[in-house]
Amino acid sequence: MSISSAALPELLAFEDPALDGPALDVPAPIDLPAAQAAITAFLRALGRDVNDPHLLDTPRRVAAAYAEMLTPRPTNWTTFPNDEGYAGLVLVKDVPFHSLCQHHLLPFRGVAHVGYLPGERLFGLSKLARGVELFSRDLQVQERLTQQVADWLEETLSPRGVGVVMEAEHMCMSLRGVHTAGTLTRTSVFTGELADAGPLRDQFPQ
Repeated sequence: MSISSAALPELLAFEDPALDGPALDVPAPIDLPAAQAAITAFLRALGRDVNDPHLLDTPRRVAAAYAEMLTPRPTNWTTFPNDEGYAGLVLVKDVPFHSLCQHHLLPFRGVAHVGYLPGERLFGLSKLARGVELFSRDLQVQERLTQQVADWLEETLSPRGVGVVMEAEHMCMSLRGVHTAGTLTRTSVFTGELADAGPLRDQFPQ
């Protein structure tokens, strides 16, 4: 049995046939039996008794949990013509997200603030949150995640400007290493008319 960790064609499909979606790398499918066997070996390497009744189902649970965390939900990336010529900022704030640090396989989680200055096309508001999920359900670093969301908006909508700010606590810092629980990392990307400081950009967290 395998579960795809990629968006797959239905995830990349846009309802507007004239609009091309972004080119996304498609990871290999998740091999659950192999993942379970690897987790069993990992527990054994940590000196744990894999026949302990409390650990017997742990490999299955862990493999399923990682499969879920690495698999975005399918979405149709519907866009709409900007018939009314709306020129102001579209900003969705405090979008919760979680991802997995690719260096330690530990979670990092926080909120994203995603906005754009429309050109000829508009997104349904929920698609901004879905876009964050699409890229966050992967093995990531926060810097790349922020850039990917911004690039996706640029490639999909060709807006006049894009702003993405992400704030997250990284468990690889909170639970190990420097043990700095509660600290937040903020990353940001601004393009086009939002690249320079001003009243529109000031609506994003500073």
